[in-house]
Amino acid sequence: MPTKEDFIKDGFIVEENKINENKLIKFLKENYPQVIKDNEIKLNELQEIIGLPTDEKLNGYGLNFIGRQVAKAIYKQQTDKVLKINKQFSKQFDTTQNMVIKGDNIYSLKILKNYYSGKIKCIYIDPPYNTDSEQFIYKDNFKKEELEVLGLSNISQEEYERLEFSFTTQKSHNGWLTFMYPRLKLAYDLLTDDGVIFISIDEHEIENLLLLCNDIFGEDNFIENFIWIKNATKNLSKTTSTNHEYILCYSKNKKQIEKNNIFRMEKPGLKEVRKILEEAQKEKLSIEETQKKLKDFYKNNPDLKGISTYNNVKIKDKIYQVYTLSDISAPKSAGKADTYQVLHPITNKPVKIPSRGWAFKQDTMNKMIADDLIEFYDDEKYVPRMKRFLDTVKTEVIKSTFEDFTDGKKELLKLFNSENPFSNPKPTTLIKKFIRLLDKNSIILDFFAGSGTTGHAIMQLNAQDGGNRKFILCQLDEEIKEDKNKEAFDFCKENNFPSVISSITCERLNRAGEKIKQEFATKAKDLDIGYKVFDLVSGEKLILEQEELKIENQSNLNPIDKIYNLIFKVGIDNPQMQPKEIIKDCMYLCDNENNKNYYIVNSKILDTTENKKIFKQAIDTGNIYIDGWTATINTTLQENKDNIKIIF
Repeated sequence: MPTKEDFIKDGFIVEENKINENKLIKFLKENYPQVIKDNEIKLNELQEIIGLPTDEKLNGYGLNFIGRQVAKAIYKQQTDKVLKINKQFSKQFDTTQNMVIKGDNIYSLKILKNYYSGKIKCIYIDPPYNTDSEQFIYKDNFKKEELEVLGLSNISQEEYERLEFSFTTQKSHNGWLTFMYPRLKLAYDLLTDDGVIFISIDEHEIENLLLLCNDIFGEDNFIENFIWIKNATKNLSKTTSTNHEYILCYSKNKKQIEKNNIFRMEKPGLKEVRKILEEAQKEKLSIEETQKKLKDFYKNNPDLKGISTYNNVKIKDKIYQVYTLSDISAPKSAGKADTYQVLHPITNKPVKIPSRGWAFKQDTMNKMIADDLIEFYDDEKYVPRMKRFLDTVKTEVIKSTFEDFTDGKKELLKLFNSENPFSNPKPTTLIKKFIRLLDKNSIILDFFAGSGTTGHAIMQLNAQDGGNRKFILCQLDEEIKEDKNKEAFDFCKENNFPSVISSITCERLNRAGEKIKQEFATKAKDLDIGYKVFDLVSGEKLILEQEELKIENQSNLNPIDKIYNLIFKVGIDNPQMQPKEIIKDCMYLCDNENNKNYYIVNSKILDTTENKKIFKQAIDTGNIYIDGWTATINTTLQENKDNIKIIF
């Protein structure tokens, strides 16, 4: 079997996974070459360019923890995992734009990064932070031989022992930070420039998570530490009963967030009110009849506090308008305010002046009166009020504290017919609160998917508002133990599912999708309730056997599995596309607006006369990418080596 070096030696163009290409080093080399020497950064030169002092030791404030070196090395390490299609758990595999990856998310994120780097609009995660558990479920590298592979062979015995403890107990903050660091670094890489990440967390790790996110995202990109007040409480403390959790939010670039007003949202009920006005206009209802309809609407929707005071109606140019009335006294903190006279438009006498004076200057007030933005009483004995029309109050800034008493557990019980296969799932209403702030075509990632709440929430929201959001969920195949969760264990056994959490994830998505399809039957035709499922498996690797290099392949990938992995590695075409078969088990095409890309596995199949002709046509019309693990240096490839790329 030819190796990567063999292909290079023979003059082929060979490309490797670019997941860890250092953009900063590339930028410095291109723009400040004097900073780089022998592939090392000359710190004094860099400090001088930036304008920092170079004659003294620089100290700074930041987060440090045992395992930081390991965490950085894990982030940079190439993954040897690959994806295998799981048709058993997939739904509408050929057409869906959603994805579920079963396996450790550190590998999933690295595979996703090839194509999705800078393409994920929103990430929501609810990472493990339960300190009652003794051990991590996720097993990151910490053994001595694995540290050597990471390039950390110089670690002392004492430091290794501290690392070992940190990795083997979840009660260690060091271990938790080492676990989260590379995953959040990859999350940062995946976000769009105007992307945001929401992280559910409780009181045990909130301070550490803040420091960690400041380190990775930059403290200037901190958005908010949302406080979710919920119905459930934890009565574990001897002093208080905790009824809230935190949802930490950071952006990739806060300036983009502010520019796009992402955290301003339309007040609930505005669309319904506009619809009432449109119908009233069509039916030629009077102001009184329209006002009664609005009051009935508010009465039946008491939770719409934001617009419930809009109960006044006027007609302007035959268009119904709704407005509220508000006080125009100067605020208490304003100090001495203007006390000019305002004449009543009917009596022509001065109206009563507010005790604190007017909120506006006289010129502003005169213009507001001329624009019909001031409501006067029947006589001048009362202070007039300001009209605020519905169309001028379209949005409000999202608040940092909110209540949501929806029970995620009951939501799940309804889907699973009173069976309880998952403990403490987040409610869909919580996820929808945040993702509805984003563009309706966004890609949303959850790499601690759990029961699949995020996927459920996205399908539901798409059905409600006609959105086309896509989800990517990653969930570890965490074993469900009979003595820990008998209901979930029995459920998997009865349905012939593997006894792992990802089985629950997929089944929840399946049931939720069907339920949503029934509830929103009119929109069901265009609603994507499917999902491609991939299993993470070990990929090919070279081993030396009896002084001969051989491929060790334990994954049993079929040709179409290999094609999908090739598409992921190249990172040009959307891996959600359905590649078109050109030569069975050999050549597949991704044809997009920009170009045609041909992906080839088992290249020896090309050596037939007919296939050589097809291969030549492919070279003439598009780009050729060949899987290096299944390629052979044959005549066909030799003759066309300037027009193909070998991918490892």
